[in-house]
Amino acid sequence: MIDKELLDILACPACKADVVLKDNKIVCTKCGKKYPIRDGIPIMLIDEAEG
Repeated sequence: MIDKELLDILACPACKADVVLKDNKIVCTKCGKKYPIRDGIPIMLIDEAEG
């Protein structure tokens, strides 16, 4: 699980908006891109995003 403090400092690399944790993915609140979490590490790469 992702620590809340880490989630608070993460931003979407595509549009720089805030992100939230939803269905074990990091989801951008603006553009809706979904970034995977592998072995507890968020993969914040645009090429890895869904949507």
